[in-house]
Amino acid sequence: MAIETLSPRDVTGTLSYFAGKDAYYYVGEPPAGVPRSNIEENLRPYEVTIHDTRGKEDAFSLDTTGFAFVRLPSEEREFKDEEAIRGGYYKEIEELLKAQTGAKRVFVFDHTVRRPPTPESLADKSYRGPSVGISVTCRSEVGVITYCLHLQRWVHGDQTTQAAIHRVYDHMGADADRLIKGRWRIINVWRPIENPVAHDPLVLGDWRTLNTATDIAPMRLIYPHKVGGTLTVRYSAAHRFHYLSGQTPDEVTLIKCFDSQDGVARLAPHTSFKDKTSPSDAPQRQSIEVRALVFDLE
Repeated sequence: MAIETLSPRDVTGTLSYFAGKDAYYYVGEPPAGVPRSNIEENLRPYEVTIHDTRGKEDAFSLDTTGFAFVRLPSEEREFKDEEAIRGGYYKEIEELLKAQTGAKRVFVFDHTVRRPPTPESLADKSYRGPSVGISVTCRSEVGVITYCLHLQRWVHGDQTTQAAIHRVYDHMGADADRLIKGRWRIINVWRPIENPVAHDPLVLGDWRTLNTATDIAPMRLIYPHKVGGTLTVRYSAAHRFHYLSGQTPDEVTLIKCFDSQDGVARLAPHTSFKDKTSPSDAPQRQSIEVRALVFDLE
């Protein structure tokens, strides 16, 4: 078997793929005697080459690969003030997405800040650390409950088609029927906080290397009041993965979660990976991700 030659910053990493059938996860308590999920038992690790995009950022775009890199210094630096995030930073993201996509209307519907654990944060039930899997959110009578799937380096997509459509109707109210007739997208804008990324870099799969008939399958998210959906990805040696080495807080990654238009990248599978070449004393990763609905119609 031929061995792939690595460039100086191309690295190898272990990513996990789903290898079972009919993936599901109960958000909340499952019925008596039913396991909460069948995901973890069906994950299989694969060693893959992860290609560095540094210096080649312009070779990637939302419509071709499903992800893109943009230099966008932010006025917000600490991301500790919720009002400042929802006010000023949301506005920055709206303007960025309009400029990058040509969209007429952008609606930011949530954000997540992730920081390394401290004794204080571990005592806080709302704490969100650096993600190596995915998380799902349930709105209940007692507020917003977040359940984290601690699935190591699990390659996944964020939205099934039906779940994406539900997002539009959940957030856009009376305008949903009109907006959904044009092109619309869900895009995640991911930014490091305070220091460049050394540990657990974000890794992104090139849409063009996926076989949509065999490589992508839905996973049911079974809420107390509805059934939602995210996506599992099955292994193929054809998949090609990328990361941006030393990504700084002035650089954002745009990750496509869904696109209603045919003939372009529908999404970018993603996760994180352990970079064995990172200095052990480098600061831990911190990040903010903002998810938005992006419409071509007003």
